[in-house]
Amino acid sequence: MKETYPMLSVEEARRRILEHFHPLEPERIPIIEALGRVLAEDVTAEMDIPPLPNTAMDGYAIRIADTADASPERPARLKVVADLAAGYVLEDPIQPGTAVRIMTGAPIPPGAEAVAPFENVETHGDEILIFKPYALWKNIRHAGEDVKAGQVVLRKGVVLRPQEIGMLAALGHPTALVHRRPRVAVLSTGDEVIDVTAPWQPGKIRDANSYTVSALILKYDGIPVRLGIAPDTIEALTAKIREALAQGADLILTSGGVSMGDFDEVKKVLAAEGEMHFWRARMKPGKPLAFGEIQGVPLLGLPGNPVSSTISFELFARPAILTMLGKTKLIKPAIDAILVDPIKRKDNRRHYVRVWLEEKDGQTYAHLTGDQGSGILLSMVQADGLAIVPEDLNSTPSNFPIKVMILDWPEVA
Repeated sequence: MKETYPMLSVEEARRRILEHFHPLEPERIPIIEALGRVLAEDVTAEMDIPPLPNTAMDGYAIRIADTADASPERPARLKVVADLAAGYVLEDPIQPGTAVRIMTGAPIPPGAEAVAPFENVETHGDEILIFKPYALWKNIRHAGEDVKAGQVVLRKGVVLRPQEIGMLAALGHPTALVHRRPRVAVLSTGDEVIDVTAPWQPGKIRDANSYTVSALILKYDGIPVRLGIAPDTIEALTAKIREALAQGADLILTSGGVSMGDFDEVKKVLAAEGEMHFWRARMKPGKPLAFGEIQGVPLLGLPGNPVSSTISFELFARPAILTMLGKTKLIKPAIDAILVDPIKRKDNRRHYVRVWLEEKDGQTYAHLTGDQGSGILLSMVQADGLAIVPEDLNSTPSNFPIKVMILDWPEVA
């Protein structure tokens, strides 16, 4: 097959892919199900929080004039006229010379101007002694101290963490309007591929890719739509892709069938059924890469080797899924580390080297996980991250400073 598409840099390939994605339409769901989702509307407070002035601690609600001259030698003597627990209110104003026993969070009685903590008060039957003056509003939380009515509390585009879920509940919102989760169809291709439940036969390999990819989709909050395995025929692959469309896929991910082999059919189906935009990225592992659209649905063809498929997913499919979720931080951060093992190569592609990390003397050291072949899935199992060897470095010596992309970086934005 004659080369008709250029080999793109990772950044250019990702840019071209992401041009075809946008946040999906919103749906309203219970707030307890909205953790990690992206808010699709501003949320405005309809009332003050707290709605009434309340006490910040257990104690006695008092008028400050009654303690103005209080001292250890001449304490103020006040009569306790009521008990007030959180969740209840007193409507009658507090009178001079009296106090109300009050529990944390209870609304301040009318006329009270401070709260004297239990530990600073001496009790004698139904009376208390206070040994110092109290300032106005001491130990009192004001209405609207947290949130004021009319205030925009949560902005559209925020990722809902547990604290945002709690704020929605405090505001009286049992549901949240969030961008829906994308449905991502997953298809493995190849006559040699068999399902994990099938007995092994000579020449066959078990389908690790679709399970890895499906798990990654779940990890990044997509919904995997598993299509099984398509043999190496245009008819079989076309039928599976049409099945993905019928099931409402927002993105179709295939693995295998995108290199230069005679039986690689993904590019042919893309060309016949839709539009192909490019294939090949300047990276290792993972150079074979197809991207196009079928009936307006993006299709990303990942390489067939398991390491290549996984790394290509992280670099290209993950940002697409996050974009559909409404997230904006699409690229995993890379930390500084020292690559302990030397690297030699001659292909002028960006290498993503699987490493495990060690912290020692305040420095992070990256060690190769062993054989770096694109078919060595164990190299991913043992990896904490991917050391990024730039295109212009044909070799690195031992103990070379390098950037490492952490594989399990938390998804919070």
